[in-house]
Parts: sequence; structure tokens; C-alpha cells
Amino acid sequence: MKYNNTLLSFSLAIALNLSLVAAVVAPLSAHAESAAAAQEEVEKGPHRGRMLRDGNFALELAIFETGVPPEFRVWLTQDGKALDPKTVDLNVKLTRLGDVVDDINFKAQSDFLRGDMEIYEPHSFVVTITAKHQGKSYRWQYDNFEGRTSIEQAVADAMDIQTETAGPAALHQTIPAYGSLSLPAGAERHIAARFDGEITRLHVALGDKVSKGQTLFTIESNESLRSYQIKAPIDGVVTAQLANGGEQTSGRTLLTLTDSTHYLAKLAVYPGDFAKVKLGAPVTFQLEGHSHAYSGNIEFIEPKVRDDQARIAWVNVSNENGDLTAGSFVNAQIEIASFEVPLAVKRVGLQGFRDFTVVFAKVGEQYEVRMLELGREDSEWVEVLGGLLPGTEYVTENSFILKADVEKSGASHDH
Repeated sequence: MKYNNTLLSFSLAIALNLSLVAAVVAPLSAHAESAAAAQEEVEKGPHRGRMLRDGNFALELAIFETGVPPEFRVWLTQDGKALDPKTVDLNVKLTRLGDVVDDINFKAQSDFLRGDMEIYEPHSFVVTITAKHQGKSYRWQYDNFEGRTSIEQAVADAMDIQTETAGPAALHQTIPAYGSLSLPAGAERHIAARFDGEITRLHVALGDKVSKGQTLFTIESNESLRSYQIKAPIDGVVTAQLANGGEQTSGRTLLTLTDSTHYLAKLAVYPGDFAKVKLGAPVTFQLEGHSHAYSGNIEFIEPKVRDDQARIAWVNVSNENGDLTAGSFVNAQIEIASFEVPLAVKRVGLQGFRDFTVVFAKVGEQYEVRMLELGREDSEWVEVLGGLLPGTEYVTENSFILKADVEKSGASHDH
């Protein structure tokens, strides 16, 4: 199927301006309709297979899969009468996308010929049949395509159809966890005078950044009438100023220093996941009001459970930009397993086709479904156990465009 220039322009305009790409992947209509019409006109035999005729010689080629993997079976007639299958030498070649050829030979069984290999999915190929009977040769060829479409590269680029090569991947399985940011123990220091007296000088103000050892107050002692200084015990910011010059200290807190260079993401882990979550486990998370992701590792798991039976896991979070605040909600993923698999595809490329989960393999400007047998998965990757060869170029982003095109083409599953 090829897009003509008018349809290309119209499709691209709608896709770019209205973001309705699904509406513009109307299959390349003339080809699709003619293909569907051709399929409707195929003569079917008594076993629901395709009838192929040459003069008074005819055969019915059917895919049989009741109780067995899909295989070809062939019934033969001459002058409308059944032939002994032992008298016919038959071969079928299936040329698949990418010029892979399945070479199938046949043996007589009961009143039919039975193919010697499985017809694996997708059932999409050029079929070439050769037969010999009583010294005469016969040959037929036809297209039997399903789940296949063509899109010119310029159009694929405009629609942002992206591909990758199937191969090994590292999977990271995670569980969700939720919590909030808290300041670590010792991050807040409440400053008071050792000896009561009058504040003769306040050296800092609310919001000031101070360094460890910097002078905060000068106090004149009520008993000795001698002055002494209160110095900052940590680096931090003045987050509360509770006294001013000329006031008495009176044993109270004078100001609060807060070290906000680090926070703790405290995450709730519930009983079903206790055994999965380990110290040192990698964690990725989002913070309420922040677009970028954060990461860290579990550094401590509280030994007690809360009233809701959750245990709290701690993750240290650096506040390099100074924009974090205590109490912010945390949405996290805790890694519980990590492993390498020999073959995987990205989840974003998966689509449903008939009863299968598929990706679209790309060969040149043609795309075709590959039915997958899937294994383990994580948030990005899915392990492939069968149905796809390593090194296959497959569609990741915007694979739904291809699915829409294939569905509108009306190509049926020929059995």
C-alpha cells in the first residue's frame, strides 16, 4: 500500500494540527479495498481451504489446526473426482517479509497430503505451490498477507514512528510506595542561652544562611555582667527568630537553625511487600510539584509498624537546588529485582492483534505484526520468549498508527 500525494498532505496536516493521527492513517485505500475484494472472491473448497485449479486438475489448500499446531493439508481432484494423494508430488514455499522462505513438503495421509512443518504466525506470506501428477507440472502463486502495511519513510518520520532493534535488556522490577519528605534527626537546632541575661546584640536575621561557628547572639550575663557569645552549632538557615536585642533570654528558645541540605523520603511499605524490600534497594520517585525524577537507595527501615501496619523505609534526598520542603508528597517505585534477559521489547510498542500481543517488525518501508510469547516485565521492558528474532527492527513510539492502518485494510486471517 502506498500513500498518494494528496492523502499524504491531508493526513499529515490533520496529524500535526489536530493531533488526530488515528483518523489520518486511513489505509492506502485503493490497495486495501482491492486486496479485500480479492480475498472475498477466493473460491473455497469443502474443507474451507483455498481452491486452486488448472484445467481439470484442482487442489484445495487449507490450514488445519484442530488439536495440532497449524499445518497445511491438501485434497486433490481431477475431473471433479478425488485423486489418490500418493500419486501427486507437492511442494509449498512461503516467502515471508524479509525474504525468509519456509519450504514445505508433503506426505500422503488418508485421503489428503499433510505438510511437514508448522505454519507459524503471522500467516502472512507469498504462497508458491508446485505440483506434479502423471508427468505434468502445475504452479500457482498468490499473496496471503495479514497484519502488514506499507508507509513511506517520509510519512513515517512525519508521524514520528520510531523504531529500535530487539535485543538484550536489563529489567528492573519495582513496587509502588508512597510517603512524604521529612527533615533528618538533628537537622533542626533550637538555640538558647547557657546563662540567662540580656541580648545586647543579634548578629543574624530570619532567613539568613549561617555557617557552623558563626556568631548568632551577644549576651550580657545577669550574674557576672560579663558578655559572652552564642555561636552556630551547624551550617543552616535561620528558620525561626524568637528574640530580639534588649530582651532577656529567660531560658527560652531564641532562634531555630535548620540544615535543609538533605531530606528523608519516608515511604510506607505494607505487609505483602515486607520480604521484597531490602536495605540498599534503588528507589526512583516523583515529588509533588516537581517535574523531574529523583533517585536514591533505602538506607533504613523502621523496626516498628504504624497503626495501618506499614513499615517506613527511609531514602536520603539531596536538596542541591534548595527547592525541597518538608511535608511534600512522594510517589516512589522501589526496585525489588534486577536481571538481564537475552531478548526484550519496549512496552510502549506493544499492541493487540486478534488474540495476540504483537509488535510491528519493520523491513524497508513495510511493517508486519510479530506475535509474541512474553515473559517477565518491568515498567519499560517486556521479556520476549518467542515470536521475534533478535536483531529485528520493531516499532516503539506510535505503533498504534500501524494498528489502525492494518485494521482498516480489512485483511483477514486465511485458514
